[in-house]
Amino acid sequence: MGWLWAIIVGFVLGLIAKALIPGKQHIPLWLATICGMIGAIAGNAVARGFGIEETRGIDWGRHVFQLVAAIVVVFFVDMLYTAMKRKRAERHHQRA
Repeated sequence: MGWLWAIIVGFVLGLIAKALIPGKQHIPLWLATICGMIGAIAGNAVARGFGIEETRGIDWGRHVFQLVAAIVVVFFVDMLYTAMKRKRAERHHQRA
């Protein structure tokens, strides 16, 4: 059940991150989900560093850290993905 929950949280965080970043993101949904999962893990680590542990009820502080981390990860992965896609297209045009 842990992996299923991680995928669901990653999917939601990835979608929210894509929606909050200005402009169009070119990463596919599966990659946004992985970025959201990485953001959730990084956000949990940062929250723990700030002394926010699991609490009863909704842990808004931890979720904010997760979302911010997911936004950062999606932003940078989208830049890398776009650059790689552009280089691949340039190589393809040079061959033709």
